[in-house]
Amino acid sequence: MARIEVPMPQMGESIAEGTVSKWLKKVGDAVARDEPLLEISTDKVDAEIPSPAAGVLAEIVVEEGTTVEVGTVVGRIETEKGAAVEAPKAEAPPPAKEEAIAAKTAEEHGPAAAAAHTPQADGMRTGDGKEDGRTESAEERLRRRSTPVVRRIAAEHGVDLSAVEGTGQAGRVTKQDIMAFLESRETEEKPASEARPAPAAAVDADDFWSTFYGRVRHAEFPARENDRVEPMDRIRRLTADHMVRAKRIAPHVHSFIEVDFTAIDRVRASMKARWEIQGVKVSYTAFVAWGVARVLPRYPMVNGTISGDSIIYRGDINVGIAVDLNPGLIVPVVRNANDLNLTGLAKRINDLATRARDRKLKPEEIQGATFSITNPGVLGTLVGMPIIPEGTSAILGTGAIEKKPVVVESDRMDAIVVRKRALFSLGYDHRIVDGADAARFLADLKETLETFPADVA
Repeated sequence: MARIEVPMPQMGESIAEGTVSKWLKKVGDAVARDEPLLEISTDKVDAEIPSPAAGVLAEIVVEEGTTVEVGTVVGRIETEKGAAVEAPKAEAPPPAKEEAIAAKTAEEHGPAAAAAHTPQADGMRTGDGKEDGRTESAEERLRRRSTPVVRRIAAEHGVDLSAVEGTGQAGRVTKQDIMAFLESRETEEKPASEARPAPAAAVDADDFWSTFYGRVRHAEFPARENDRVEPMDRIRRLTADHMVRAKRIAPHVHSFIEVDFTAIDRVRASMKARWEIQGVKVSYTAFVAWGVARVLPRYPMVNGTISGDSIIYRGDINVGIAVDLNPGLIVPVVRNANDLNLTGLAKRINDLATRARDRKLKPEEIQGATFSITNPGVLGTLVGMPIIPEGTSAILGTGAIEKKPVVVESDRMDAIVVRKRALFSLGYDHRIVDGADAARFLADLKETLETFPADVA
C-alpha cells in the first residue's frame, strides 16, 4: 500500500492560500482518480479538487472551514502499490509547494530544520545559490520570493527584500511590510523640517497601510432587538473590501452620454435568423463590448493604471463583464476582446456568464481585466455610477435601453421620432484620465455604436 498526499493547489499566481470549503468524501470512502475530492475557496474563485490517484481517503488533515497556505497537505489517499501518481524524481517541486513545505517545517521544527530542506539536500539541482557559494535555504528563498505584488513593489522602488523585516510565515515579507518600509524610508530621507508629521491618531505604519492597501476594517454598529445578524459570506466580504480599497485609492469622476441603438436594432433584426441557426445569442452587451474593444486602443490612458509613481499602459484589451449572481457579483474577463468578431465575442460572454452562475469559472478567467463593463440597465436602472475595479482606470456603466421621443434634425424641418436610447456612464480614475479624455472616449464609443456597420455582424 502507498499513501499519496493531497496538497492545497496553486489556483493563481497571486493566490497564497485557500480554504477547505467542503470534503466531498469521508475517511474510508473509495475514490477514483480525477474524481472530485473536496471543494476549496480562494479570494479569486471556488473550485473542486480532483483526487490525484485511485484509492481510499485515508486521512483528512485539514478540516472544513480551515484556511491554509498553498502546498499544505490537506489529506492523504491510500492506494495500491504502483497506483500512485508518478512524479519526476530529478526535478525540483513547484516553487509554491516547496516554499509551503519550508514554511510548515520552520513552524513545526524550527528554522534549522527548514534550512535542511533545500533542493541540493534532497539530491536535486538548484540555481538559487548565494554569492559566497553557500546554498540558500528554502526558508531564505521563501523570504526572498514573497508574493508577486511584493516583488513588484520592491522592484519599482529599488528595494532589496533581504533588508525588509518580514512578519509573514517564516519571515516572508508581506505587502504591509514593504509599504511600511517605504513609508519609514521616505520619512528618514527627508530633512527634519520637511519630515511628514505623524497622523493625529498616532496610527502606526502597519495600521496605516493595511487600511489603505491591505485588510479593510469595517465600522461596527450595535444590533437592535428586531435585527437579524448574519456574518458576510466570502463573496460579500471580498466585494466589500475591494470596493472600499478602490474608492479610497482612486479619485472617482463620472461622465455621461446618451447612445442611440437604432443602427444596432437594424442589425439585430436582419441577422436574427442567421444567429439562431448558428445557435448564438447576440445581446446588446455584446455590441457594447465590441465597440469598447475597438475604441480602447485609441485611449491608452483609459486602458491603463497608476502603479506607484508610474503609469502602466496595458498592451492587451481584456474586458471584464460584470455578472449578477443574485446575491453577489463576479467579473469574468474576455481576454484580447479586440481580436474577436461580434459573434465570437457574444459566444465568449455567454459562456463566461453561464459558468459564472454555475460557479465553474477558472481562476485565470476572473483576473487581468484592463477595463470593465457593468449593466445595471438590464434590471431597469436608468444609469449607475460604478466603482472602478482595483488595478484599472475606468469602468463603463450601461443604463436601461428605452424608447424615447427624440428630436431629429433635417434640412427642411426638425421632427420628433421614437428611438431606443440609453445613458452610459464612464467612471474613471482622475489621476490618469482627464475629463476631456473621458469625453472623447465616450463620444468615440457613441459614434461607433450609432454607426454600427451591418457587414461586421
